[in-house]
Amino acid sequence: MEAVRSLSTVAPTSLIRAHLSKPMFTLSFTHKNSNLTRFPKTKLNKFNAISPSVSTQPKAETDTENVDHQDEKFDWFSHWYALSPVADLDKRAPRGMKALGLDVVVWWDKNENEWKVLDDRCPHRLAPLSEGRIDQWGRLQCVYHGWCFGGLGDCKLIPQAPRDGPAVHSSPKACVGVYPSTTQNGIVWFWPSTDPKYKDIVTKKRPPYIPELDDPSYFERDVMFTRDIPYGYEVLVENLVDPSHLDREGGSPMEISIQRIDKNGFVATEDHGREWSFVSPCIIIGSLTIKESPNNTKEKIVQKPSRKHLLIFFCTPVSPGKCRFIGVGPRNYRLWMDPFVSRWMHHIVVNLVIDSDLCLVRGQEEKLMEVGPSNWQKACFIPAKADTIVVAFRMWLKKYAGGQINWGTKFSGYLPPILSREQLMDRYLNHVVHCSSCNGAYRGLNTLKISLQVLSVASLAIMATINSIAGRNTLAAASILFFVGSKWLSHFIYKTFHFHD
Repeated sequence: MEAVRSLSTVAPTSLIRAHLSKPMFTLSFTHKNSNLTRFPKTKLNKFNAISPSVSTQPKAETDTENVDHQDEKFDWFSHWYALSPVADLDKRAPRGMKALGLDVVVWWDKNENEWKVLDDRCPHRLAPLSEGRIDQWGRLQCVYHGWCFGGLGDCKLIPQAPRDGPAVHSSPKACVGVYPSTTQNGIVWFWPSTDPKYKDIVTKKRPPYIPELDDPSYFERDVMFTRDIPYGYEVLVENLVDPSHLDREGGSPMEISIQRIDKNGFVATEDHGREWSFVSPCIIIGSLTIKESPNNTKEKIVQKPSRKHLLIFFCTPVSPGKCRFIGVGPRNYRLWMDPFVSRWMHHIVVNLVIDSDLCLVRGQEEKLMEVGPSNWQKACFIPAKADTIVVAFRMWLKKYAGGQINWGTKFSGYLPPILSREQLMDRYLNHVVHCSSCNGAYRGLNTLKISLQVLSVASLAIMATINSIAGRNTLAAASILFFVGSKWLSHFIYKTFHFHD
């Protein structure tokens, strides 16, 4: 989306080498003599489509003779998904979230000193645990009847059970389902299965790791943005990897090529040096290296270090017609404005960018659902190479992932009813209320607004007690300024933290 424009262009940490040979497949909807991009087949039997700056532990095997691996179907429930930046979670209270159709509760287990992800329902009467609290012993407590749970989902206390009776709290039926979770790159991740066989999955397969997000030499890595968006995962990814919509009315031809594509994702390069990596199922990394001209001196030529800028997007499916977007744009150089721009100010810009085409993409999704995901290539006319990356994603989705999200038995796949423009673009419930920075700024600015209103009234009251004409005029002017300031601030708060068309 236009988040590419707000977070600026981006940079690869290193050059990805392509070992290319003959074409693997062509676009079925193109003419034989079309100049559209063909996707070449690598000489390697298996490719991990992850930029060198992204790694997983342990590494996947690359030496295999099983060619059928390329046709292995993608399992949506066998991958890690990003839930929330740690900066936006409160250790004092649980938070309910939805991901991949699952209702989960994220909370801080002070006894284990880590974030936990549990099924968001109490086994007693199925009340949401996210409406509960963290008690003084660090247990997650359901406030409906007071049942308490530990980080392993084990029931610690049933207040209604007799103290001298059977230990009913130790029954397996009293336990809460636990999802494997881990914290990495400042984000809480979860594995969408409570099956005990995945209990130690983090020791065998970790989320993709991006070292720049932990590198102190990179700036803006701590201004991570997250928002729940009222359109689906498929069109979100399609929107994010689409470079041509940034210049809608004055676009120009682009040369884009796909280096590799397989079940793990793909890598694409643009003619001006930008590189895009899609790491299935939910990470997009855009990168750009800006090489500095060397300084010429009498003694020697001093080569300046390259400037690198990344765009990193995490896209988590929530439900049909809804997804969670987490974005950040770290760079290894400082701008003069950095000390003066706080996190919530960055978020103002990103919210504007997201809202700029939100209604457009939601309408697009409705039309795509009408024609059916399997008919995307037939319904859409793709005559230019500018859409190469979008085509690559849709081909990955069709070839490896069934053409759309697999929701299991949770949803039928139908989109929710269309909301009003104000509801679609509502920032408060989808971002501000859960963002520690924006929520703090929102409360602070509201306090300032009320203070200005009080000062306006107080100035009028004091003016009535003064006989001096000059003093009365001064207080009258001050009262007007305070009133105008409060009205302007009220408008600023509404369009910044609620709705701005």
